[in-house]
Amino acid sequence: MTVELEDSPRPAMVGRHGPWHVTWHGVRTVARLELRQRVRSTRWIVALVVWFVVVGAITLLATGAMGALGGGTPNPSRGPVLFAVVSFLVLGLGLLVTPTLTSTSVNGDRNSGTLATLQVTLLSPAEIVLGKVVAAWVASCAFLVASVPFFLLALGLGGTPVRAAGAVLVLIAVLLAALCGIGVGLSSLTARTAGSTVLTFVVVAGLAVFTPILFGLTYPSIDSQQTVQVWGMPATGWNGTDNPPPCEWRTETRTVYHTERTWWLLALNPFVVVADGSTVPAADEPYASTSPFAALRQAVREARQGGARPVNECWSSPVALLTTGDAAPAPSTAPIWPWGLGFTVLLGAAGVATAVRRLSIPQHKLARGTRVA
Repeated sequence: MTVELEDSPRPAMVGRHGPWHVTWHGVRTVARLELRQRVRSTRWIVALVVWFVVVGAITLLATGAMGALGGGTPNPSRGPVLFAVVSFLVLGLGLLVTPTLTSTSVNGDRNSGTLATLQVTLLSPAEIVLGKVVAAWVASCAFLVASVPFFLLALGLGGTPVRAAGAVLVLIAVLLAALCGIGVGLSSLTARTAGSTVLTFVVVAGLAVFTPILFGLTYPSIDSQQTVQVWGMPATGWNGTDNPPPCEWRTETRTVYHTERTWWLLALNPFVVVADGSTVPAADEPYASTSPFAALRQAVREARQGGARPVNECWSSPVALLTTGDAAPAPSTAPIWPWGLGFTVLLGAAGVATAVRRLSIPQHKLARGTRVA
Protein backbone atom coordinates (compact mmCIF):
# COMPACT_ATOMS: atom_id res chain seq x y z
CA MET A 1 0.00 0.00 0.00
CA THR A 2 1.43 3.34 -1.00
CA VAL A 3 0.66 6.76 0.42
CA GLU A 4 0.88 9.94 -1.60
CA LEU A 5 2.84 12.28 0.65
CA GLU A 6 1.84 15.35 -1.31
CA ASP A 7 -1.83 14.63 -0.54
CA SER A 8 -1.22 14.22 3.19
CA PRO A 9 -2.27 17.11 5.41
CA ARG A 10 0.36 19.07 7.31
CA PRO A 11 -0.74 19.17 10.95
CA ALA A 12 1.63 21.98 11.84
CA MET A 13 0.13 24.28 9.24
CA VAL A 14 -3.57 23.49 9.66
CA GLY A 15 -5.55 26.66 10.16
CA ARG A 16 -2.49 28.92 9.90
CA HIS A 17 -2.61 31.90 7.57
CA GLY A 18 0.79 33.38 8.28
CA PRO A 19 2.39 35.04 11.30
CA TRP A 20 0.40 38.28 10.90
CA HIS A 21 -3.03 36.69 10.66
CA VAL A 22 -5.15 38.32 13.41
CA THR A 23 -8.66 37.55 14.60
CA TRP A 24 -10.43 39.11 17.53
CA HIS A 25 -11.21 35.65 18.92
CA GLY A 26 -7.51 34.73 19.00
CA VAL A 27 -6.41 37.98 20.62
CA ARG A 28 -9.21 37.76 23.20
CA THR A 29 -8.33 34.17 24.05
CA VAL A 30 -4.70 35.00 24.83
CA ALA A 31 -5.68 38.17 26.69
CA ARG A 32 -8.16 36.27 28.87
CA LEU A 33 -5.55 33.66 29.75
CA GLU A 34 -3.07 36.37 30.72
CA LEU A 35 -5.60 38.32 32.76
CA ARG A 36 -6.76 35.22 34.64
CA GLN A 37 -3.19 34.57 35.70
CA ARG A 38 -2.81 38.15 36.91
CA VAL A 39 -6.11 38.15 38.82
CA ARG A 40 -5.14 34.93 40.59
CA SER A 41 -1.84 36.48 41.61
CA THR A 42 -2.05 38.23 44.98
CA ARG A 43 0.97 40.38 44.10
CA TRP A 44 -1.02 42.22 41.43
CA ILE A 45 -3.87 42.92 43.89
CA VAL A 46 -1.40 44.15 46.48
CA ALA A 47 0.26 46.40 43.92
CA LEU A 48 -3.14 47.89 43.01
CA VAL A 49 -3.93 48.61 46.65
CA VAL A 50 -0.50 50.13 47.25
CA TRP A 51 -0.95 52.30 44.15
CA PHE A 52 -4.29 53.63 45.42
CA VAL A 53 -2.89 54.34 48.89
CA VAL A 54 0.25 56.09 47.60
CA VAL A 55 -1.57 58.28 45.07
CA GLY A 56 -4.29 59.09 47.60
CA ALA A 57 -1.83 59.98 50.36
CA ILE A 58 0.26 62.27 48.15
CA THR A 59 -2.87 63.91 46.74
CA LEU A 60 -4.28 64.61 50.20
CA LEU A 61 -0.92 65.88 51.45
CA ALA A 62 -0.61 68.19 48.45
CA THR A 63 -4.16 69.46 49.00
CA GLY A 64 -3.47 70.17 52.66
CA ALA A 65 -0.14 71.86 51.91
CA MET A 66 -1.70 74.20 49.35
CA GLY A 67 -4.52 74.99 51.75
CA ALA A 68 -2.07 75.81 54.54
CA LEU A 69 0.10 77.98 52.29
CA GLY A 70 -2.97 79.82 51.01
CA GLY A 71 -4.17 80.62 54.53
CA GLY A 72 -7.68 79.36 53.74
CA THR A 73 -8.31 82.08 51.13
CA PRO A 74 -9.65 81.09 47.70
CA ASN A 75 -6.84 80.54 45.19
CA PRO A 76 -7.67 80.11 41.47
CA SER A 77 -4.46 78.17 40.85
CA ARG A 78 -5.13 75.57 43.56
CA GLY A 79 -7.17 73.26 41.33
CA PRO A 80 -4.84 73.38 38.28
CA VAL A 81 -1.75 72.84 40.46
CA LEU A 82 -3.28 69.79 42.18
CA PHE A 83 -4.42 68.49 38.80
CA ALA A 84 -0.86 68.74 37.47
CA VAL A 85 0.52 67.02 40.59
CA VAL A 86 -1.92 64.10 40.26
CA SER A 87 -1.32 63.79 36.51
CA PHE A 88 2.46 63.69 36.80
CA LEU A 89 2.26 61.34 39.78
CA VAL A 90 0.01 58.88 37.95
CA LEU A 91 2.14 59.05 34.80
CA GLY A 92 5.37 58.58 36.75
CA LEU A 93 4.07 55.58 38.65
CA GLY A 94 2.64 54.17 35.42
CA LEU A 95 6.07 54.38 33.80
CA LEU A 96 7.41 52.30 36.70
CA VAL A 97 4.61 49.72 36.91
CA THR A 98 4.00 49.02 33.21
CA PRO A 99 7.48 47.57 32.45
CA THR A 100 7.00 45.03 35.23
CA LEU A 101 3.79 43.83 33.54
CA THR A 102 5.34 43.20 30.12
CA SER A 103 9.11 42.78 30.35
CA THR A 104 8.83 39.06 31.18
CA SER A 105 5.70 38.17 29.24
CA VAL A 106 7.46 36.18 26.48
CA ASN A 107 10.70 34.88 27.97
CA GLY A 108 8.95 34.16 31.27
CA ASP A 109 6.41 31.91 29.53
CA ARG A 110 9.19 30.32 27.52
CA ASN A 111 11.15 29.50 30.67
CA SER A 112 8.09 28.02 32.34
CA GLY A 113 7.25 25.91 29.28
CA THR A 114 3.84 27.48 28.55
CA LEU A 115 4.78 29.47 25.46
CA ALA A 116 5.35 26.39 23.30
CA THR A 117 1.83 25.22 24.15
CA LEU A 118 0.40 28.39 22.61
CA GLN A 119 2.69 28.19 19.58
CA VAL A 120 1.49 24.73 18.53
CA THR A 121 -2.17 25.79 18.60
CA LEU A 122 -4.01 27.52 15.76
CA LEU A 123 -3.09 30.89 17.26
CA SER A 124 -0.82 32.97 15.04
CA PRO A 125 2.27 34.73 16.45
CA ALA A 126 0.52 38.10 15.98
CA GLU A 127 -2.49 36.93 18.01
CA ILE A 128 -0.24 35.70 20.82
CA VAL A 129 1.73 38.95 20.93
CA LEU A 130 -1.29 41.26 20.65
CA GLY A 131 -3.12 39.23 23.29
CA LYS A 132 -0.23 39.73 25.70
CA VAL A 133 -0.08 43.46 24.88
CA VAL A 134 -3.83 43.90 25.37
CA ALA A 135 -3.75 42.03 28.68
CA ALA A 136 -0.85 44.11 29.99
CA TRP A 137 -2.53 47.31 28.81
CA VAL A 138 -5.81 46.42 30.53
CA ALA A 139 -3.91 45.66 33.74
CA SER A 140 -2.06 48.99 33.55
CA CYS A 141 -5.33 50.82 32.83
CA ALA A 142 -6.70 49.30 36.06
CA PHE A 143 -4.13 51.39 37.91
CA LEU A 144 -5.21 54.41 35.88
CA VAL A 145 -8.87 53.81 36.76
CA ALA A 146 -7.93 53.56 40.43
CA SER A 147 -6.58 57.12 40.16
CA VAL A 148 -9.78 58.63 38.74
CA PRO A 149 -11.16 59.69 42.19
CA PHE A 150 -8.12 61.90 42.72
CA PHE A 151 -8.55 63.49 39.30
CA LEU A 152 -12.14 64.22 40.30
CA LEU A 153 -10.89 65.79 43.53
CA ALA A 154 -8.65 68.12 41.53
CA LEU A 155 -11.53 68.99 39.21
CA GLY A 156 -13.73 69.69 42.23
CA LEU A 157 -11.37 72.45 43.36
CA GLY A 158 -12.20 74.33 40.17
CA GLY A 159 -10.07 76.03 37.58
CA THR A 160 -9.52 72.94 35.39
CA PRO A 161 -11.73 72.18 32.35
CA VAL A 162 -13.19 68.69 32.18
CA ARG A 163 -11.83 68.21 28.67
CA ALA A 164 -8.31 68.77 29.99
CA ALA A 165 -8.78 65.87 32.39
CA GLY A 166 -10.14 63.72 29.56
CA ALA A 167 -7.12 64.57 27.41
CA VAL A 168 -4.74 63.59 30.23
CA LEU A 169 -6.40 60.21 30.74
CA VAL A 170 -6.39 59.43 27.01
CA LEU A 171 -2.74 60.47 26.55
CA ILE A 172 -1.58 58.44 29.55
CA ALA A 173 -3.54 55.39 28.33
CA VAL A 174 -1.96 55.60 24.86
CA LEU A 175 1.54 56.02 26.34
CA LEU A 176 1.00 52.97 28.56
CA ALA A 177 -0.17 50.94 25.54
CA ALA A 178 3.02 51.88 23.66
CA LEU A 179 5.14 50.89 26.67
CA CYS A 180 3.38 47.51 26.75
CA GLY A 181 4.43 46.93 23.15
CA ILE A 182 8.02 47.92 23.95
CA GLY A 183 8.15 45.57 26.93
CA VAL A 184 6.77 42.59 24.99
CA GLY A 185 9.25 43.20 22.17
CA LEU A 186 12.23 43.32 24.52
CA SER A 187 11.05 40.23 26.39
CA SER A 188 11.15 38.31 23.11
CA LEU A 189 14.71 39.42 22.33
CA THR A 190 16.41 38.18 25.48
CA ALA A 191 16.40 34.73 27.04
CA ARG A 192 16.66 35.93 30.64
CA THR A 193 13.85 37.81 32.34
CA ALA A 194 16.28 40.00 34.26
CA GLY A 195 17.85 41.23 31.03
CA SER A 196 14.54 42.17 29.41
CA THR A 197 13.39 43.94 32.59
CA VAL A 198 16.56 46.03 32.72
CA LEU A 199 16.32 46.90 29.03
CA THR A 200 12.68 47.97 29.38
CA PHE A 201 13.47 50.23 32.33
CA VAL A 202 16.42 51.70 30.39
CA VAL A 203 14.09 52.63 27.52
CA VAL A 204 11.59 54.19 29.93
CA ALA A 205 14.36 56.10 31.71
CA GLY A 206 15.70 57.27 28.37
CA LEU A 207 12.36 58.81 27.46
CA ALA A 208 11.41 60.24 30.86
CA VAL A 209 14.78 61.15 32.46
CA PHE A 210 17.60 61.23 29.95
CA THR A 211 15.87 63.42 27.34
CA PRO A 212 15.78 66.60 29.51
CA ILE A 213 19.29 65.81 30.78
CA LEU A 214 20.63 65.60 27.23
CA PHE A 215 18.80 68.81 26.35
CA GLY A 216 20.52 70.57 29.24
CA LEU A 217 23.94 69.12 28.38
CA THR A 218 23.70 70.37 24.78
CA TYR A 219 22.64 73.86 25.88
CA PRO A 220 26.15 75.42 26.11
CA SER A 221 27.06 74.24 22.60
CA ILE A 222 24.20 75.93 20.74
CA ASP A 223 24.71 79.61 21.68
CA SER A 224 25.79 82.51 19.51
CA GLN A 225 25.81 86.33 19.58
CA GLN A 226 23.02 87.78 17.45
CA THR A 227 20.89 90.88 17.02
CA VAL A 228 17.54 90.50 18.79
CA GLN A 229 14.34 92.55 18.69
CA VAL A 230 13.24 93.36 22.26
CA TRP A 231 9.74 94.54 23.20
CA GLY A 232 10.00 96.27 26.56
CA MET A 233 10.49 99.47 28.53
CA PRO A 234 12.45 102.32 26.97
CA ALA A 235 16.21 102.31 27.44
CA THR A 236 15.86 105.38 29.70
CA GLY A 237 13.86 103.26 32.16
CA TRP A 238 10.99 104.33 34.41
CA ASN A 239 11.35 107.25 36.78
CA GLY A 240 8.89 105.76 39.27
CA THR A 241 5.84 107.88 38.42
CA ASP A 242 2.33 106.50 38.58
CA ASN A 243 2.06 106.28 34.79
CA PRO A 244 4.71 103.95 33.34
CA PRO A 245 6.01 104.80 29.87
CA PRO A 246 4.67 102.72 26.99
CA CYS A 247 6.69 99.75 25.81
CA GLU A 248 8.63 100.05 22.59
CA TRP A 249 10.76 97.99 20.22
CA ARG A 250 14.54 98.20 20.42
CA THR A 251 17.42 96.24 18.93
CA GLU A 252 20.09 94.64 21.14
CA THR A 253 22.95 92.17 20.69
CA ARG A 254 22.43 89.23 22.99
CA THR A 255 23.45 85.61 23.48
CA VAL A 256 20.97 83.48 21.56
CA TYR A 257 20.54 79.77 22.27
CA HIS A 258 19.45 77.86 19.16
CA THR A 259 17.12 75.43 20.88
CA GLU A 260 15.33 74.88 17.58
CA ARG A 261 18.09 72.31 16.96
CA THR A 262 17.49 70.28 20.13
CA TRP A 263 13.85 70.89 21.06
CA TRP A 264 12.93 67.41 19.86
CA LEU A 265 14.69 65.96 22.91
CA LEU A 266 12.03 67.58 25.09
CA ALA A 267 9.24 66.56 22.72
CA LEU A 268 10.06 62.87 23.31
CA ASN A 269 9.50 63.19 27.05
CA PRO A 270 6.18 61.61 28.21
CA PHE A 271 5.62 64.37 30.78
CA VAL A 272 5.96 67.02 28.07
CA VAL A 273 3.55 65.05 25.87
CA VAL A 274 0.90 65.04 28.62
CA ALA A 275 1.46 68.70 29.55
CA ASP A 276 1.33 69.95 25.97
CA GLY A 277 -1.56 67.76 24.86
CA SER A 278 -3.74 68.43 27.89
CA THR A 279 -3.61 72.23 27.76
CA VAL A 280 -6.69 73.56 26.02
CA PRO A 281 -6.66 76.54 23.62
CA ALA A 282 -6.98 80.14 24.68
CA ALA A 283 -10.75 79.74 25.07
CA ASP A 284 -10.17 78.77 28.70
CA GLU A 285 -7.89 81.66 29.55
CA PRO A 286 -8.11 81.33 33.37
CA TYR A 287 -6.83 77.75 33.14
CA ALA A 288 -4.07 78.76 30.71
CA SER A 289 -2.84 81.44 33.10
CA THR A 290 -2.86 79.34 36.31
CA SER A 291 -1.93 75.82 35.20
CA PRO A 292 1.65 74.48 35.49
CA PHE A 293 0.85 72.51 32.35
CA ALA A 294 0.35 75.75 30.44
CA ALA A 295 3.69 77.12 31.66
CA LEU A 296 5.52 73.94 30.64
CA ARG A 297 3.77 73.90 27.29
CA GLN A 298 4.77 77.49 26.56
CA ALA A 299 8.39 76.88 27.60
CA VAL A 300 8.76 73.89 25.28
CA ARG A 301 7.08 75.69 22.39
CA GLU A 302 9.40 78.65 22.84
CA ALA A 303 12.32 76.22 22.78
CA ARG A 304 11.00 74.93 19.47
CA GLN A 305 10.97 78.45 18.05
CA GLY A 306 14.51 79.11 19.32
CA GLY A 307 16.86 81.37 17.38
CA ALA A 308 16.84 85.15 17.36
CA ARG A 309 13.10 85.53 17.87
CA PRO A 310 11.56 88.67 19.39
CA VAL A 311 11.72 88.88 23.17
CA ASN A 312 8.79 90.14 25.25
CA GLU A 313 10.05 91.99 28.33
CA CYS A 314 7.10 94.31 28.86
CA TRP A 315 6.30 92.88 32.30
CA SER A 316 5.71 95.99 34.37
CA SER A 317 3.16 97.67 32.13
CA PRO A 318 0.55 95.32 30.69
CA VAL A 319 -1.83 98.27 30.10
CA ALA A 320 0.76 100.05 27.98
CA LEU A 321 1.28 96.81 26.09
CA LEU A 322 -2.34 96.85 25.01
CA THR A 323 -2.65 100.57 24.26
CA THR A 324 0.41 100.99 22.06
CA GLY A 325 0.14 100.67 18.34
CA ASP A 326 2.80 97.96 18.07
CA ALA A 327 1.97 94.32 18.73
CA ALA A 328 3.87 92.17 21.15
CA PRO A 329 5.48 88.97 19.82
CA ALA A 330 2.87 86.23 19.61
CA PRO A 331 3.60 82.93 21.36
CA SER A 332 3.90 79.75 19.32
CA THR A 333 0.70 77.74 18.84
CA ALA A 334 2.22 74.70 17.07
CA PRO A 335 1.56 71.57 19.15
CA ILE A 336 4.46 69.48 20.43
CA TRP A 337 2.71 66.39 21.77
CA PRO A 338 2.08 64.62 18.40
CA TRP A 339 5.84 64.25 17.87
CA GLY A 340 6.54 62.64 21.23
CA LEU A 341 3.41 60.51 21.23
CA GLY A 342 4.05 59.36 17.67
CA PHE A 343 7.64 58.39 18.47
CA THR A 344 6.58 56.37 21.52
CA VAL A 345 3.83 54.62 19.54
CA LEU A 346 6.36 53.77 16.81
CA LEU A 347 8.63 52.22 19.44
CA GLY A 348 5.69 50.17 20.69
CA ALA A 349 4.81 49.05 17.15
CA ALA A 350 8.45 48.08 16.57
CA GLY A 351 8.35 46.01 19.76
CA VAL A 352 5.21 44.21 18.59
CA ALA A 353 6.74 43.52 15.16
CA THR A 354 9.91 42.18 16.79
CA ALA A 355 7.95 39.87 19.08
CA VAL A 356 5.87 38.52 16.17
CA ARG A 357 9.04 37.75 14.21
CA ARG A 358 10.65 36.05 17.20
CA LEU A 359 7.56 33.89 17.86
CA SER A 360 7.15 32.78 14.24
CA ILE A 361 7.77 29.06 13.75
CA PRO A 362 9.74 27.24 12.59
CA GLN A 363 12.79 29.05 13.99
CA HIS A 364 16.01 28.15 12.22
CA LYS A 365 18.23 29.25 15.09
CA LEU A 366 17.54 29.62 18.81
CA ALA A 367 19.63 31.41 21.40
CA ARG A 368 21.77 29.22 23.68
CA GLY A 369 19.85 28.05 26.72
CA THR A 370 16.43 28.77 25.17
CA ARG A 371 13.74 26.38 26.38
CA VAL A 372 11.40 25.06 23.70
CA ALA A 373 8.91 23.01 25.74
